[in-house]
Amino acid sequence: MSVTERVPVAPQAHFLGSGPYPEHRWRVVCWSVLAGFLLTVLWSAPFVDSVIGDSVANTLLGHNAKETPIGGVLAGTFFAFVSGLAGTFTACNIAAFGAVAPLVGGETTGRPKFVNTLRPLGWIAAGMLTVSVVYGVIVALVGTRMPQFSTVSSPGGLTPRNIQSMIVYGVIGIVFIVLGLASVGIIRNPIAGLTRRFPSAPLVLMGALIGGFLIGRPFPLFRIMFRSAAESHNVFYGAAAFALQSVGNILVMALLFLVLTHGTGGRLQRWMLAKPARIAVVTGAALLVAGTFTLLYWDLRVLGRTGVIWYPTVKW
Repeated sequence: MSVTERVPVAPQAHFLGSGPYPEHRWRVVCWSVLAGFLLTVLWSAPFVDSVIGDSVANTLLGHNAKETPIGGVLAGTFFAFVSGLAGTFTACNIAAFGAVAPLVGGETTGRPKFVNTLRPLGWIAAGMLTVSVVYGVIVALVGTRMPQFSTVSSPGGLTPRNIQSMIVYGVIGIVFIVLGLASVGIIRNPIAGLTRRFPSAPLVLMGALIGGFLIGRPFPLFRIMFRSAAESHNVFYGAAAFALQSVGNILVMALLFLVLTHGTGGRLQRWMLAKPARIAVVTGAALLVAGTFTLLYWDLRVLGRTGVIWYPTVKW
């Protein structure tokens, strides 16, 4: 065992890019980027959005989610949560699972206490809800004049909605990649100064990125909720609907984190901390796969779908 691996380290250090780092860090980067790329090639939006997403929403709502109008504010807020949960595994939300690895590495010794595992989830929720609530208020105020409603195609086949999605998810993907590179020690942590003052800053940032998914989200069920909030011009409805949409988005991720933490009795965390560089590998790989998928899928694959460039895909 190397000296680097024996050095004790704070549980969130790898998320902050402060080591100890894996010996073959570039190998981790290459395999993670390749995995993210292959996921974009194999991804089937019709299956995930319709077979999984629509089925979950229809079952929970008890009616066809796309064909039944939203009947009022209460129905709309419930629809927002259900559509968020139904969209858990869509391409515009799957990157949220990149946050699980940093969370799992957050316990140090002994059997993890439930209240301690809720704290990092709380910080993620704080960042997420800040973005989603503010955006919900903006949607209610501006209404249907926002780019996400425009389907007017440009000569290249791109609509303002497509362009907004490409910009938003492109930026989010790049941030995930930067965090992943910092986690394995390829680059310096870009928020090191902020993190020294506020140790939970990376978790709040991760939550803000997850909340940002709503800004470019093209998921059909989300657009129904979006239109309902925009046409209401009710800022409280907009804020509540967008907040519940985000909560639904991370519910499965949060449950997965709790299962991995408490279902193993802390054994997973102790295994990772036995060689602290393992945390850097798992965290960095998760962030890099999520970032690569988000960037390539929402920028290059969208351009491929509109015929602007060629992008490999597997039809199924």
